[in-house]
Amino acid sequence: MDGDFLKHAFIFAIPIIAIVGGITMGIIRTLGEQRMAELARRERIAAIERGVDPERLPPIADPNGRDEYAQGSGRLRRAHGLMIGGSILVAIGIATFALLASIEPDKSHKLLGLLPLLTGCALLASSAVIWPRKK
Repeated sequence: MDGDFLKHAFIFAIPIIAIVGGITMGIIRTLGEQRMAELARRERIAAIERGVDPERLPPIADPNGRDEYAQGSGRLRRAHGLMIGGSILVAIGIATFALLASIEPDKSHKLLGLLPLLTGCALLASSAVIWPRKK
């Protein structure tokens, strides 16, 4: 009885440890990024206090390395998401169509592949519509 309980408790302990570890790593990463951003701001303020022209200082870099998104281009981010989702759905639609066409060529089941294919095409078209244009 006790051996079974320990075995079941150990089975549930593995995912619990993984979840707690993932949350802890996320918190530690966020705190580290905040600390690095704070140090960069302090260094910039110290340089300005010493008389360095603020225009000559480099801009503060995004800690996540997403410089193209740091400008606040939500449309670009949304367009990228739609493009990725559309590409995946187009690939799934083509693969489903080809699979069902090769299994039963004389049946109309292969048309099920058109649903993700056309959905992916619609996502790609909407990505092209909302893509930010240069002025």
